Amino acid sequence: MNEQEFSKKRAFIIRLGKALHRCGTPAYRLEGHLTNVAEHLGVRGNFLVSPTTLTFVMSAFGSDTSHSEEPLEHNHIARVKPGDIDLGALAQCDELVNQLISGQIALQEAIVRLAEIQSQPPAYGPILTGIAFCASAGAFAMLMEASWLDVMWSCALGAVVYLLVFWSERSVRVGEMLEPLAAMVCAFLGCAAAVFLPAINIPVTVLSGIIIFIPGLALTIGLAELAARDLISGTARIMDATMLLFKLYFGAILGFTLGRAMFGESSYLPAEPVNQWAHFAAVPILSMCLVIVFRARLKDAPWGLLAGIIAYAVAEVAMIYFSRDVGMFFGALAVGIYANIYARWMNAPASIVMLQGIVILVPGSKAYIGLNAAVSGEVLLNQQSLGSQIFLIFMSLIAGLIFANVIVPRRRGI
Repeated sequence: MNEQEFSKKRAFIIRLGKALHRCGTPAYRLEGHLTNVAEHLGVRGNFLVSPTTLTFVMSAFGSDTSHSEEPLEHNHIARVKPGDIDLGALAQCDELVNQLISGQIALQEAIVRLAEIQSQPPAYGPILTGIAFCASAGAFAMLMEASWLDVMWSCALGAVVYLLVFWSERSVRVGEMLEPLAAMVCAFLGCAAAVFLPAINIPVTVLSGIIIFIPGLALTIGLAELAARDLISGTARIMDATMLLFKLYFGAILGFTLGRAMFGESSYLPAEPVNQWAHFAAVPILSMCLVIVFRARLKDAPWGLLAGIIAYAVAEVAMIYFSRDVGMFFGALAVGIYANIYARWMNAPASIVMLQGIVILVPGSKAYIGLNAAVSGEVLLNQQSLGSQIFLIFMSLIAGLIFANVIVPRRRGI
């Protein structure tokens, strides 16, 4: 391998690592995937990935001259921001790697196409994304057994949150305070609405409005990284998710304080909760919204929708016979097996469908409620022992995914 060829290969590996990190790939899977790709390209690679740093150490031996072979080496360290989930770009990157390894495309073409994937516009426009924010907030309120008035108000708050997200994409200053600002605005508007609509359950509607920011999935991924003994990335991701919870909680408290100071205390008159059938309608609605929020491709959307239904249905059935945390274990086990079968059958990343199933199960909202109980002493939804529930559910999800990988070994790669 001469120096020019080595330069192209290392450039592709570095760009691939950055692209997959931007898609939200867990550190331990990204490191293993980059190692496999480097081996196929004839490069020795060692990689260290964390949410904010990427380290590449690559080497190859030249053999095109009569001189003694000396290693060609290259070290690259990049400072990056934690990636957002982009399942469409993740699938495209995986297809590109498969085509390169199978010889369908040349290395130079792969580099060009990888740059195109990174620069492509969002898969869904602002209107569809806004609808997804509204519907996901309403669907979560339905899962929380709120009233139809709460569901409608949650949808309205979801729309307000998306307007702030849309604004943050065009303003760096708004982007830096997006999460606490969204929580504050939702809490303030909830207090204002309660003056005229006393049947609104303010804590539930506010939580539903900001549910898209609740880092339940990030906490699950962080714990999965710790379980895989990727201690640096796992710890960093958990701390980042914890700080996000604190920012959301502070923003909500500030909004409640300002709202009560301006509109006064409101008396809550409980309304009739939604019917039981609404739970079964909420899960596919929420799953379809996740397709848009996670930017999954349309051809992958039905599989992701099915993952959410499988996760919820298996967990609900298991909870009839076992405890809640054991039910979550079976839900994660089922969606993990389904995702691994999908990955092998479709030759695609398991994350494309697994994340959409796991997010239905993660107790991110419980973490927020538990934080409120720990700081203020108030229990929002009359649930006790939230701390132990949260811990057991998270551990059950991780255990379910580990057992799923044993029963149906996951496809090599991301």
